[in-house]
Amino acid sequence: MSPELISILVLAVVFVIATTRSVNMGALAFAAAFGVGTLVADLDADGVFAGFPGDLFVVLVGVTYLFAIARANGTTDWLVHAAVRLVRGRVALIPWVMFALTGALTAIGAVSPAAVAIVAPIALSFAARYRISPLLMGAMVVHGAQAGGFSPISIYGSIVNGIVEREKLPGSEITLFLGSLLVNLVIAGVVFVVCGGLKLWRQGAVPEDTGGSGGSGATTGEGGEGGEGGGTTRTAPARTVVTTRPDAVRLTPPVIATLVSLTALVVAVLGFDLDAGLTAITLAVVLSAAWPDDSRKAVSEIAWPTVLLICGVLTYVGVLDEMGTITWAGEGVGGIGVPLLAAVLLCYIGGIVSAFASSVGIMGALIPLAVPFLAQGEIGAVGMVTALAVSATVVDVSPFSTNGALVLAAAPDVDRERFFRQLMAYGGIVVATVPAVVWLVMVVPGWG
Repeated sequence: MSPELISILVLAVVFVIATTRSVNMGALAFAAAFGVGTLVADLDADGVFAGFPGDLFVVLVGVTYLFAIARANGTTDWLVHAAVRLVRGRVALIPWVMFALTGALTAIGAVSPAAVAIVAPIALSFAARYRISPLLMGAMVVHGAQAGGFSPISIYGSIVNGIVEREKLPGSEITLFLGSLLVNLVIAGVVFVVCGGLKLWRQGAVPEDTGGSGGSGATTGEGGEGGEGGGTTRTAPARTVVTTRPDAVRLTPPVIATLVSLTALVVAVLGFDLDAGLTAITLAVVLSAAWPDDSRKAVSEIAWPTVLLICGVLTYVGVLDEMGTITWAGEGVGGIGVPLLAAVLLCYIGGIVSAFASSVGIMGALIPLAVPFLAQGEIGAVGMVTALAVSATVVDVSPFSTNGALVLAAAPDVDRERFFRQLMAYGGIVVATVPAVVWLVMVVPGWG
């Protein structure tokens, strides 16, 4: 049995044990990385740790630390209140606001994980308050980020278009952008309907009473679907009225400082290309020093089990990359003599591997692997490149990808194991269906 096949079988065993024995998959993956790396791939400790995602570790810790402080001092309550006022109480519009916001950020140049790191904690806090499905809100944020992710001036778009130019393939920047935008928009619409969006829409507006002193407000939801976590509830015959605490919506000094910090995080990441994790930790430390009472428990609220899970799995994927398993699988598919079959298999490899690893890295590996049969002229290069790009990024809802991990870590007041399973199941559905659909729509017709 080849080393590459052994490494794939071990990964399957890790999944089975984690699912059936409720053992943290990250811990299992670290053990698997050590065993396979040393016994099969002949790697030393440095080789095993080469795949450890240090940057993602810092992002997960830094962003969840900063937003734990924001929850403690009432900033997220204030943002939720502002979001309700922005859409005039129509809670059903909030997921689409988050979709559009992350899409705009990535379209103008934000790296997708940076945009998700900024928006997801706010979106998931709103979901917790108004009993919106966290899966719905998390999926809207991630798909929004991917919807704008291939604009001509975006990071992903620039990378893919650069690969296409380097490989001397026909390309279309607009087709790439619109292809990703439309696919993610359609998926977001389906998720909105399936995960309770229509119920939110039928609920209608949540009117706000701004007449109270100290900036207090009231929101009303039909059928008891009002807010939670910081309000007092009084029951009327046909509705529930939720009055938000004055201190939850008032701009106190800690709230103002936290809002400035969040703005600084956006400016630092987008305007100055600073690392989101290091910037978030720095801002969190400053807030902690200024208001220690608000942040005393913030460190314990960092999603440590999620950090272990994600870092362990990605370390094992790094071992697979070091020993050539990913390249081995891609070259095996690329050598198939039926171009359309090879195309759909490459789309699936892109989707499956990207669900656990870097989307950019997978695109950079798969597009060159597609060059030999694209040169035969039987497959349209524009459609194939677009299908590969979409397949490798739309699966970022997986809890093992950077974006999915950020969503998992950002969700407050949820059963994390249950939410993890939901994200994993949803990611599995996306991996199983979307590559085939984009292949059928973009590759089979022979675009480009």
